Amino acid sequence: MNLKIAVLPGDGIGPEVIQQAIRCLEAIEESFDHTFSYKEAAVGALGIETVNDPLPQKTLELCKNSDAILFGAIGNRQFDHNLDTRLRPEHGLLKLRKELDLFANIRPVKAYKPLYDRSPLKKHIVENTDFIIYRELTGGIYFGEKKTWDQGRKASDVCEYSEKEISRIAHLAFKSARNRRKKLTLIDKANVLESSLLWRRVVSAIGESYPEVNLEFCYVDHAAMRLVLQPNSFDVILTDNMFGDILSDEASVISGTIGLLPSASIGAKNVLFEPIHGSFSTAKGKNIANPIAAILSAAMLLEHFSLFEEAMVIREGVDRALTKGIVTPDVNNKTKYGTSHVGDFIADFIVDHHDEVTMNDENIGLGRSTII
Repeated sequence: MNLKIAVLPGDGIGPEVIQQAIRCLEAIEESFDHTFSYKEAAVGALGIETVNDPLPQKTLELCKNSDAILFGAIGNRQFDHNLDTRLRPEHGLLKLRKELDLFANIRPVKAYKPLYDRSPLKKHIVENTDFIIYRELTGGIYFGEKKTWDQGRKASDVCEYSEKEISRIAHLAFKSARNRRKKLTLIDKANVLESSLLWRRVVSAIGESYPEVNLEFCYVDHAAMRLVLQPNSFDVILTDNMFGDILSDEASVISGTIGLLPSASIGAKNVLFEPIHGSFSTAKGKNIANPIAAILSAAMLLEHFSLFEEAMVIREGVDRALTKGIVTPDVNNKTKYGTSHVGDFIADFIVDHHDEVTMNDENIGLGRSTII
């Protein structure tokens, strides 16, 4: 398969983790005889610094004309107190989502067995946790009408949804549940919000077309509690933009580190894949950033194009790295391995996955070949 991939490394540790994701995609090319082309562009703080725009027009055009987008991270502390929201790095990602109509954000959350003890939750709570959050991404309170009045002493943000916006992501979530454990949980606040009532009506009607899927409803406050008491009770979660933003960040602690969690943002014509960990600027250039979330985002990219075996091999490489302890300091603060070591190990596993492989710990520590 030939794929044109737009690469937006972004800010902070973004370039470092994306480099390792590409390293693994190149290994997939070598092992499975695919051809992927990569073209890099500026976004976020780099876009502001170069052309005074967090989403330069050239970057947007590249994304529109690519098969997929591999995104690193966005955010820079020097802009944190900038009151001009048009010149904040994060605005570049929001605009990109809107311009490409990336309406569905998909975030898998999994607790890995070798890391059960790393979770802040007790082992018996996190074990067998494996669910996906489908978050609506282009509607709701983040994109509704915003206004201030009474000399800045009052403000409002409108949460608005249409049946069409709800329907298109609901179908994706139901199809996912149908192929998993056949359970979908709609999370809302229908006891007080009219927009949530609309979500319930639309999702309930769509659910009739998926009789094999068990549909349940859960208020967002109760869902927040269940995420830390019974995370393994979820299979597929469907929710709106703001609730999804909050709950997915809460869920990120289950695995023990946010550095393991990938995501996909899906539109009718465009797709974007990114780790959810953010720019983590204090780790920039120190070779300590966890590349696994970016690498798993690359696996989601492959799955989107029905390259399921290729994606599975990447996931097997990640599992092997975690089992062998080839991890960054966020997973094990006594580790001797860095960003590039983890990426090298997984990439080498991909290349040699057909063989019976063993690991040479000394060579990994020296940054040499990891598979012998």
